[in-house]
Amino acid sequence: MNVGPAVVRHLARADVTEVGQLVGRDPVELYETICKRGAQRYDPCLLDTIMSAVDQANGNPGRPWWSYTPERKALGKC
Repeated sequence: MNVGPAVVRHLARADVTEVGQLVGRDPVELYETICKRGAQRYDPCLLDTIMSAVDQANGNPGRPWWSYTPERKALGKC
C-alpha cells in the first residue's frame, strides 16, 4: 500500500528492490540514504511513505501514508 513507481525508484537508491528487504529496517535511515544518494533533500512525505511500507512489511495492516505524519514530526523530521 502507498508504494507506486516513484517510491519504488526511490527505494532502489537504498538498494531495496523487494518487500522483504524492508523488514526490520529503520525508515529514517532509508530516507537519509535515499537523500544522500540522490544528492537532494526529498519531501518529508517520502519518509511517511517509507514508514508505512516498513510497517506493513513488518506484518502490520496497511495504513495511508499520511497517518504516519504525526509520528514523523514527533521524530523531529519535518
